[in-house]
Amino acid sequence: MNIALLSESPADEAALRVLVGYVLGQGFNQIAPSLRARGWPSVELVLPAILRHLHFNTNADGLVVVVDTDDSPVHTAEHEAPGYHHPFCRICRLRSVFRRTIKNLPPARGRDRVLRAVGVCVPALEAWLLCGRDTSVTEAAWVQGQASGRPPYTRRELKWRVYGTDRPALPFETARAVQEVSRHRGDVRRLENDFPQGFGALVRDLRGWRKRSTAD
Repeated sequence: MNIALLSESPADEAALRVLVGYVLGQGFNQIAPSLRARGWPSVELVLPAILRHLHFNTNADGLVVVVDTDDSPVHTAEHEAPGYHHPFCRICRLRSVFRRTIKNLPPARGRDRVLRAVGVCVPALEAWLLCGRDTSVTEAAWVQGQASGRPPYTRRELKWRVYGTDRPALPFETARAVQEVSRHRGDVRRLENDFPQGFGALVRDLRGWRKRSTAD
């Protein structure tokens, strides 16, 4: 498959490349997007242009987008109801951008559209990186902390736990991110269990691609 990745930093995208390969159960050719993003607002802003570029100018089969939730509401099963849209949920917002952008695009390069896969790291990528190594870091723990007004940890604390600093140099950050996700050795069940909405949404989208490929 030919897949483009879009996230908030090169380190995030390096980790995402490993995880996407694990979920798909195979390697893939990475297609470079036309624009880069740095941070959540930038990802949402550049996504329409990237989608149009991939659709018309590349042979990309799909685009994977993953961002941090930060302090925004976490996606829930209720958000999956037909026609439902939470204005502050980042999965809902990214899916909405996909829908608005591709609905009027004509078929191109032998396909109707570029496939979509969206996930969120709750509250940040470093939570995924700690999965299986720090049992206190889970999606449920973060959601409960949001509800009570007492977060179990901060995003800065998660960075310290992964990198030993809250301002890692990019090469070190990237190497550590790849090292941590590679611990799963192709088995993402622990990530699905500990992050059922943010990571789970990504997995469900990607497995939908795999079923489609098998059917074809």
